[in-house]
Amino acid sequence: MIQRNDTSRTTVTEIVLLGFYSLQKLQLPLFLLFLIMYTLTLLANGVAILLIRLDRRLHTPMYYFLGNLFLLEILITTTVTPKMLSLLVSDHKTISFFGCAIQTMAYFLAGTAEVLLLAVMSVDRYVAICLPLRYSVLMSSKVCVLMVVSCWIIGLISIVVIAIFKAGLPFCGPNVIDHFFCDAGPMGDLICADVTFVRALELALCSFVLISSVSVTAVSYLCIIITVLRMPSAQNRQKAFGTCSSHIMVASLYYGSSIFIYAKPSAGSSMNFNKAATVLNTVVTPLLNPIIYSFRNKTVKEVMRQALGRMCHAMQKK
Repeated sequence: MIQRNDTSRTTVTEIVLLGFYSLQKLQLPLFLLFLIMYTLTLLANGVAILLIRLDRRLHTPMYYFLGNLFLLEILITTTVTPKMLSLLVSDHKTISFFGCAIQTMAYFLAGTAEVLLLAVMSVDRYVAICLPLRYSVLMSSKVCVLMVVSCWIIGLISIVVIAIFKAGLPFCGPNVIDHFFCDAGPMGDLICADVTFVRALELALCSFVLISSVSVTAVSYLCIIITVLRMPSAQNRQKAFGTCSSHIMVASLYYGSSIFIYAKPSAGSSMNFNKAATVLNTVVTPLLNPIIYSFRNKTVKEVMRQALGRMCHAMQKK
């Protein structure tokens, strides 16, 4: 919906999300697929967080970071997926301007925090493998909490900075976004003023966060590779690489799709690829992360097996 104010300028109060309008025949299959994936995502990440919280064997820096990563995955997918599901089965394709703004900020906050957390996790692996004798000192509980809180604070600062510069700009239409959620790029198209500076600021912030995270991750793993190759034992080399393989896999997936989303223009035929990359970030990756990180891990599988055993034993007593 667009309202006209006293100065004859229209103001956006409601936004139309086109969603997957070009895939009309696949609306129901996509709804069922994404609903199943969303349910499994909540279940897998929730169970992983619960296991990390309850079992003392998982009270280590690596699993502390993983618990926060799984929490961010729940936030990211819950920010986007419920509205996306409603677009697939409902004729009501609109969202309030306020709701759209909240969705944009929540996604940007969680995405920024996750990108930075991936870099933090690479530093944790670097210290564990390259500086094992100093690991308990360098990665103390206070340091781990400070690193995670810093990820959230940087995300919040980024949101506040962008919000300050956007606050005085008029949003006057057209009130249509060719996406299944309110991403910052399409939202900027609704501004009927010069947005050159705002877009440059958004690009600078995204680039800084992404490049910094990728650089820290790359340098950490370069040092890890050098250290591992110097190990005399093949078994130790295999064990060291094994602890890093899951993180490398997920980080590459997340960094790659994020770079694609923000490096490609959001107009024309590329918008379909943008949507596909966003689905990868908001639906697929949150489901894969707990599987790749936790359920392939021997310790986690043992903890899960024992937890299931206790549950079955308790049910038999009843």
